Amino acid sequence: MKRGTASVTAEICRKFGNDRSRLMDIAIAVQERFGCVSHEAMEEIARAVGSHRVEVESLVSFYSFLSVKPQGKVVIRLCRDIVDWMKGYEAVAEAMSRELGVTMGETTPDGAITLTHTPCIGMSDQAPAALINGVVVTHLTPERGRQLIRDLRKHLDPQQLVTMVGDGNNEHPLVRSMVRNNIRMRGPVHFAPFDPGSGLRKALALAPAEVIRAIKDSRLRGRGGAGFPAGLKWEMAAGSPGERRYVLCNADEGEPGTFKDRVLLTECADQLLEGMAIAGYAVGSDTGIVYLRGEYRYLLAFLESRIEERRRKGLLGRDILGRKGFHFDIRVQLGAGAYICGEETALISSCEGFRGDPKNRPPFPPQQGYLGSPTIVNNVETLCCVSRILVEGSDWFASMGSSRTTGTKVLSISGDCRKPGVYEVPFGITPAELLEMSEAENTGTLLIGGPCRQMIGPDRLEGRICYDDLATGGAIVVFNRARNRLEIAEHYLDFFIEESCGHCTPCRVGLILLKDLVHKVIEGAGAPADLAEMRSLSNFIIRTSRCGLGQAAPNPVLGALEIFGDLSAGFVAERRPGLLPEFDLSKAVIDAELRVGRQSKYV
Repeated sequence: MKRGTASVTAEICRKFGNDRSRLMDIAIAVQERFGCVSHEAMEEIARAVGSHRVEVESLVSFYSFLSVKPQGKVVIRLCRDIVDWMKGYEAVAEAMSRELGVTMGETTPDGAITLTHTPCIGMSDQAPAALINGVVVTHLTPERGRQLIRDLRKHLDPQQLVTMVGDGNNEHPLVRSMVRNNIRMRGPVHFAPFDPGSGLRKALALAPAEVIRAIKDSRLRGRGGAGFPAGLKWEMAAGSPGERRYVLCNADEGEPGTFKDRVLLTECADQLLEGMAIAGYAVGSDTGIVYLRGEYRYLLAFLESRIEERRRKGLLGRDILGRKGFHFDIRVQLGAGAYICGEETALISSCEGFRGDPKNRPPFPPQQGYLGSPTIVNNVETLCCVSRILVEGSDWFASMGSSRTTGTKVLSISGDCRKPGVYEVPFGITPAELLEMSEAENTGTLLIGGPCRQMIGPDRLEGRICYDDLATGGAIVVFNRARNRLEIAEHYLDFFIEESCGHCTPCRVGLILLKDLVHKVIEGAGAPADLAEMRSLSNFIIRTSRCGLGQAAPNPVLGALEIFGDLSAGFVAERRPGLLPEFDLSKAVIDAELRVGRQSKYV
């Protein structure tokens, strides 16, 4: 390593206090400075933080935004989510690839531009989209893709691609993004005017236990998808032994088709930060961390400015609002592209400077979480609800929604509809009503809660969106009747295979075997026994995988089989004993035909 490079790496480590637990920040900073985290840089980092090079390499190799090998000065990450695919991903990818003269995953010979693909970047309402060195580019077409490449070749400055900014705080000088909020329906919890400090003052008028009681009385359930009662989680954290406690905000909405937290972070940042401070007061914590997914890095400077502004107003820091002894501050931890970090224990691992590996439970995070201390992990929407509950009261909040799921839900709707975007609606609303709002027609399938949840057909459109019927963390993806359900399932299997950490065999191997079966049926080579094998293998993966990723990954396949069993049966047929339907006789004799110079008349 050149001496200058070594000194820069050491300087980056010092900036983060040579703190082993800040390894994520260090690796990201080195990646941005040098375009990679080389083996030499890893040695320097390990020496500075008192770790081992293999630990640094373990982290670098885990996150898709980090790389051991040098990347181009500009890295184009074209989103390959299913909605982007429906809206023309393949044509855009081909146009950009031809213009650059490289295939996907390669860098131009001059080392200027790398073209690669990435899973959902939270822009399904404005797909196809791409991240270019963190700058979001939306509504791509083949022609726009080609022009984008030509412009980049001139200046290599992705920021110059932003010629028009989006609405709301997307216009803020620290954001200046072409992203649009697409808020189609504003509800009373999240999108009503909010006075910073109003919820916190109400909280400080109560004892910490009374704040927890208010959250329990509101019957607020975590908005991440599992629906665990927020007040109960806080009570567990407050009552668990530990010298310190932590409040973590899960802003890693990596579930394909989900983008509502992106809008809440953009438009409701104060409400979120205030919810964290209220949680800190309730459980006795002095430290909060917002885990911001790497795909939303364009919001980082804006969020940090809001945190600093709240410090100036006495809403964060020491002796908040004059309350002696109540200290609470927040930092932002940036992620680096790993779907599994949306799982709370994996998120904690990442905040601690490790690979985003899920942890075994028990103990649960409220008992032993971040750095072994009692920790609350709530998502963006949940913490925004907290602020409003303290302002408006538990009864007001509990008066909305369904009998067992109170309040409102912010949904991200995308796919085959005319009005994709964000809708704040009361819990209990039906899928049929959502389809009417979003102007979807001829709907054949709905994905409720993303691929890790459930796929429903027209027979469930009168169900209820709530944790006791159709639970969702926020994603609603609409597919019309022309879409092949098994192709949808296969697409999501590709996603889960790419995102699997590979720790356990059922997930690492089972998903590939399952994909092979699905593909075989789609290609028309399947037998009825393959459908039974799909079900059996799916259930085996669900039962035996170590974490939520493997336990959820087969759901799209099971959904397609359960709802559209008759249609799937049309893809398969009984085969004569001893014949392999996937064996292509024509391909098998090509070499022989070429050798003898004539075509077989028996094939």
